[in-house]
Amino acid sequence: MSEVLRIGQEGIWTSTKKKKFFRHSKLQWYYTDVQGTAFGPFSSAPSHSTLSLTKVNTYGTNPLSSPLTLTPDVVPVEPQTVADWKYPPYAGFYDGTRIWGRGASDDKSGLISLMSAIEILLEAGFNPERTLVLAFGCDEEASGHFGAQQLAKAMLQIYGKDSFAFIVDEGGDISEHYGTIFATPGVTEKGYLDLRIEVSSPGGHSSIPPEHTLENNPVPAEISTDSVYYLTLQCYAGYGKDMPSALRKAIIRSKHSHKALKRLSEILFKDPANVALTGTTHAIDLIYGGVKSNALPEQAYAVVNHRIPPRSSLSEAIERDEDNLRALAIKFNLNFTSFDRQIITGAQNASGSLVFSDAFNSRLEPAPTTPTSGPKASPYALLSGTIQATYNAHRGLDLGSRNVIVTPGMPAGNTDTRFYWDLSDGQILRYNHRNSLAFGDVASGLTVTIVDIPVDALLEMIRFFATLILNINESSM
Repeated sequence: MSEVLRIGQEGIWTSTKKKKFFRHSKLQWYYTDVQGTAFGPFSSAPSHSTLSLTKVNTYGTNPLSSPLTLTPDVVPVEPQTVADWKYPPYAGFYDGTRIWGRGASDDKSGLISLMSAIEILLEAGFNPERTLVLAFGCDEEASGHFGAQQLAKAMLQIYGKDSFAFIVDEGGDISEHYGTIFATPGVTEKGYLDLRIEVSSPGGHSSIPPEHTLENNPVPAEISTDSVYYLTLQCYAGYGKDMPSALRKAIIRSKHSHKALKRLSEILFKDPANVALTGTTHAIDLIYGGVKSNALPEQAYAVVNHRIPPRSSLSEAIERDEDNLRALAIKFNLNFTSFDRQIITGAQNASGSLVFSDAFNSRLEPAPTTPTSGPKASPYALLSGTIQATYNAHRGLDLGSRNVIVTPGMPAGNTDTRFYWDLSDGQILRYNHRNSLAFGDVASGLTVTIVDIPVDALLEMIRFFATLILNINESSM
């Protein structure tokens, strides 16, 4: 782990650096480089006494079993913050209990624990019947266009649509809520849109939409009883030992009472974090206009980032923004175009134009929700059992006891599994068994200047991946 932390993320962005991965006859290892090459020559791949090079489309000993994909990535270090790090960001410093460095939490620990689990299993003579595909990209933090997108195309060509039993990626972790330990695998993700709002004018009138036009008209947050967030609340209410009685009562009653659901919303929405989780959020991240302080700009634009919950859609978010800014276009006598659709056109003596577009061509619908109950919930059930078994075994507890409660969750950010939707019929589980409780009072932010992982937490992650692989190999799904 220390050695891997000494590899700077910045190197991955150069055209000469590649992520290379070797392959076992039953284990498919794929890599990408920053030029978007899905596969490269394996002649320079690392060697292993029990590994051999095989054709890309080789299956395991049981070709009837659907394969499993496991995917784990880091953010570059800002040069001006290097002096603020407790230890050099790429030193991989081990202090006897913790390993320090960029990526220790997000997500080199996930990569190393997965690779270590494979090594341990192979050394023990493990011979999988089910094909396991380990897909590692090079640019997850930049949306995965050169990594996951190219890997997905190749895997789709090799294996076919919906050919994977399920996919596991980074995401949820182990944490404490209301006095109880919960594990929260992500079963869906919010949608994403960077909306560019551009105003052009020959002069005279020159402005971008007022800074708070969208922020003063937020999408009302609401709790839907069929949402993943509501499922999480139900688990908290059922198992959270220290949950306030008023909150527990509102959650339980809300299943059958609109009044109780309204009361629940009032309680939860006092916390802005809960509002952000349940509704579509707007954040004006970029504003540009003008080149001199004494000259009115002829063109100005703002980029508004949207995070869209699963119960909504891109079209609904865009339509709402159109409604919010339609009056502004009329007020300033602007022609209004949204994604090449004419909203207001032919304005008499128009002062200019207002144009909506996708700022970076990165829009994304909310992710499909992985089933957590019913006939298609086998992957979730298998993962849940693996989490509980790993947690207990690592602590020497009775394997049949329930010391961690598994509940579906939704990550606050996005992963590059957006490109894998067609590979597993929506069966994507975002979880790497990161034990946030092990970090104690040490800052555990994923991209801050104090980044570490306790060795014991890393060992538990290795145990988790090894157990998951063994369980899926014995499963009939």
